[in-house]
Amino acid sequence: MSEEIDGGAESAAPIWPVFGDLMSVLLGAFVLILVGVIGVQLELSTQLEQEVKQRQMETQRRKTLEQALAGPLAAGRVTLVNGRIGISGSVLFTQNSDQLQPEGRNVLKSVAGPLSAYLKARNEILMVSGFTDDQRMREGNRRFTDNWELSAQRALTVTRALIDEGMPSSSVFAAAFGSEQPVSSNADDEGRARNRRVELAPVPKLSADTGKRGE
Repeated sequence: MSEEIDGGAESAAPIWPVFGDLMSVLLGAFVLILVGVIGVQLELSTQLEQEVKQRQMETQRRKTLEQALAGPLAAGRVTLVNGRIGISGSVLFTQNSDQLQPEGRNVLKSVAGPLSAYLKARNEILMVSGFTDDQRMREGNRRFTDNWELSAQRALTVTRALIDEGMPSSSVFAAAFGSEQPVSSNADDEGRARNRRVELAPVPKLSADTGKRGE
């Protein structure tokens, strides 16, 4: 009788080490899963923090720009939308012309100083963009072939005027968009007048090492 009992005990003994190994495996798997979940949460938290920081920097950037342009904005001579400074083409030029009007030169003179300081503080560069409506050149206008050429020359005129007012030439460049980026319909005079404009937009400088825009 005692032999049968002893034999049964001996046969049951190996179960506990197996059970212990199984629990160790399960515990290890649980720890791995927990570590993975924590890692994902940390990554998401870091991404969220970076996104919030980026938005805060962008908000501060716009506030700084608004403060720098407070005078011209209050006078209604410029607009500021999504970080782009807009100046009506009629303020700067007469129709189909690239010659600055006195009022336009005064506007550029008033923004050149604040913009230069802003660009220097932010390590950015100014893109001067020329835009037109979709109307063709007037008959007899032999100076400009089309709206592309007119928008390019106007952008260059504004760029040179800003440089004349003290903005470093290394801090500004010109771009032409012709009639391809309207902000209003070209179906009426009011809409076409809004499309004839020059925009000043601070953008990151190109990195000399990588050829990419710096962050």
